Formats: sequence, C-alpha cells, structure tokens
Amino acid sequence: METELDGEVVVVGGGVVGLTTAVVLAERGRRVRLWTREPAERTTSVVAGGLWWPYRIEPVALAQAWALRSLEVYEELAARPEETGVRMVEGVLGETGLDEVGAWAATRLPGLRAATAAEYAGSGLWARLPLIDMSAHLPWLRERLVAAGGTVETRAVADLAEADAPVVVNCTGLGARELVPDSAVRPVRGQLVVVENPGVRTWLVSTDPVSGEVTYFLPQPGRLLLGGTAEEDAWSAEPDPAVAEAIVRRCAALRPEIAGARVLGHLVGLRPARHSVRLERDALPDGRLLVHNYGHGGAGVTVAWGCAREAAGLASR
Repeated sequence: METELDGEVVVVGGGVVGLTTAVVLAERGRRVRLWTREPAERTTSVVAGGLWWPYRIEPVALAQAWALRSLEVYEELAARPEETGVRMVEGVLGETGLDEVGAWAATRLPGLRAATAAEYAGSGLWARLPLIDMSAHLPWLRERLVAAGGTVETRAVADLAEADAPVVVNCTGLGARELVPDSAVRPVRGQLVVVENPGVRTWLVSTDPVSGEVTYFLPQPGRLLLGGTAEEDAWSAEPDPAVAEAIVRRCAALRPEIAGARVLGHLVGLRPARHSVRLERDALPDGRLLVHNYGHGGAGVTVAWGCAREAAGLASR
C-alpha cells in the first residue's frame, strides 16, 4: 500500500519559494513535480537583490522565525559560494539601531554593532548577512531538486485544480491573485540598475527619514546592484530611465565612485505583497489537499527555507 510519504506532490510556482519548497519535499521522500510558468531565470525571484533580511513582510513574529531558520541554511551554503550563489558579506543597515532590531536578531547575529562614522554618515547597524546571487542560486536549487528525484515542467496553469496529484502546493506569488483568486495579493514594483563594480565590497541599505525612500547597493559577483523602488500596485515591467538615473544619483551620493560606473543593464521585478503571508492548508473543490505558501513581498529569499519546511509539514496529512 502506498504511504503518505510516498505520495506525489505538485508544487505550482518556480520562484525561490516554490523551488525551495519542492526541494524540502523531495528530500523528505515525496515524489515532487514542479510546475512553473517560466524558467527560474525569468521569474521575479531572479530580480531580487538577495540580501537576507525580513523586509516588508507580515506577520512580523512568524517572519522572524522563518528568517532565522533560513539563516541556518544560508550559513551552511555560504561555504560553497561558487556553487550555491550564497556568500556572507558585511554591510550597513542604515537608520537602524541595536535597540530596534530586537533579541530575535541580536542573539543570533553576535557580530551586530553600531556602524562607525567612517562606515556610515548617519545612524546604522553593521552586520554580516547572507547575500544571495539569485542568478546562480535559482539554477542550483533546480539542480538540487532534480538530484533529489524531483522533476521540473514548464507549463502555464489556469486553475490550481489542473495539478493532478493528491497534494498541491501553491507557491505562485503574484499569480495567486488570479489563481486562488486572492485580491489581497498586490504588486510592489522594484527597479534596479546593474553596473560594473568600481571596487565596492560591502553592501548598504539606507532609508530617507523624510520620504521613506530606500537606497541600496549590493555587490554581486562581477557586478553591483543599485536600488531601489517600492511602487505599490504598479504593474509595468519596463525600466523607467528617469527612475534609473535617480537610483544611480542616490547611490553615488553614498559612494561617489558609483557615479562613473558603467551601466550593464536594468532589472524590474514585481514583489508579491500581501497584508500577511498565506501559509496554510486548504482544499481543492474535489477535496484534494491544497497548501498555500505565497504573499512574501520583498522577503521571499529571506524566509524561503523556513516557509518551505512549514509548508512541507502541512503537506503531510
């Protein structure tokens, strides 16, 4: 007789959350098929800057727990950066103090300290955090899934009920708006500029205290990512030249050498925001088990492993 452990699962959605969830399920002995509308290299996840930090995600307490579980995994993966795309890199979280971070991070990240005036002109927190090169990490996740016996199929889905398995896991991100349907899922548009790295080795995230506008630069292998924007309910995937110029100008104000860096390209991603992550059991119309794992906003990579483990538990009836 087939046991639940042997039962088949279809994971719908091939971004970082879907891939990570599929990996966890497959490595727990489930037969996993991943359905993705487009290859990982063309999902929203590949546009992510890749800095580990729970950014714009609710509920806060759960997100912190998911993030810490993910941190454990990324620290291990950082031992093989060329293979996994994960590195531990130092940088400054601007406009953040030790008293604002809370015990959840202070006890787990012993290297946290106040940034010096030479490191950051304002109040900031110096930290050593995972920085994930998504262009390398997503293909690595796909290979790990296949190595665990999973399969990847490129196909568009008009209805979650199309998934022909006893258990279906919905990791469709912004696609959940139409598929579930869930009107609470909304796009938050993020634009980045990719430039040649003029020698920047540390990352920086700075928040304007008046406008709340976030500026950041993230050193990735062979390039420097400059950001960013957070335009709610904006659906355009086309880069805006004026926005790109403003991003470079803000980053150069923080690190002058960025001003002359040659532009290599532009990236736009639509973060799948929601008032809170939906991670729970549900049922398809015919009674089959449906697990939702979506609505991670700009923190999908930060909480991916924590959410994947919880989703895998929910998928075991």
